[in-house]
Amino acid sequence: MKVIHAPSPNETSMLDTEGLRDSFLLEELFQPGEITLVYTDLDRAIVGSAVPGAAPLKLDAGDELRAQYFCERREIGILNFGGKGTVTVDGTAYDLEKCDCLYIGRGSQEVVFASADAAKAAEFYLISYPAHAAYPTTKATPADATRVELGTKEECNERTICQYIHENGIKSCQLVLGYTEFKPGSIWNTMPSHTHLRRSEVYCYFDVPVGHAVLHMMGEPTETRPLWVHDKQAILSPAWSIHSGVGTSAYRFVWAMGGENQAFTDMDKINISDLR
Repeated sequence: MKVIHAPSPNETSMLDTEGLRDSFLLEELFQPGEITLVYTDLDRAIVGSAVPGAAPLKLDAGDELRAQYFCERREIGILNFGGKGTVTVDGTAYDLEKCDCLYIGRGSQEVVFASADAAKAAEFYLISYPAHAAYPTTKATPADATRVELGTKEECNERTICQYIHENGIKSCQLVLGYTEFKPGSIWNTMPSHTHLRRSEVYCYFDVPVGHAVLHMMGEPTETRPLWVHDKQAILSPAWSIHSGVGTSAYRFVWAMGGENQAFTDMDKINISDLR
């Protein structure tokens, strides 16, 4: 498990492009036939992926967690980016199509990932936070999601927020998770920008076409920094940082948060005129 220690705002302001990417961008997720995990000290989140081929993949705790099994003290949110697959939790199998979500609660001892067809492998994106209580493992499809319409066509940010794990949806300890998709002609996400000191956040961009990218803006509102992000890459976003992006083509992204509360609307909004 790779470990990343996030730099402070002052340290971030002194980083060059390579340093910025090393500190906040996860470029090497979704390796065929592997489980990839990255641990960050931002609310002790673990961001990862599982891409099972002909053989299933079992999730282990690893030495870093000092636990008997991964979910001994953790919860997990999963969203499938690829072909049909199965996540088996303590003997119960959950079939996941593309964009289906699965929440796995604390205390679940065995988690196994499998693809229905190795030639069209499932691509499971996963994010985990520490959990203080156990909630039931729950599956949801896009039809089950709470859908919130935001933005305008004129501002090129007309989008649908699909909420899965949140206060009024799948129950969790601190994890909040969903994904965003755009209406035709809209490419800006999370604009106007905001921060939320009570939660860190992780963005994972997917369905970004080959040859295209998303220009993700991070940093303090008065000192923003750019990162070019490609398909199935994730950005770690500290509580003090904005997290807005614009694509060269249509795309989707998963947003996930952990911290002191689960209130989706708990945001400190930033006026566009105040961005620097």
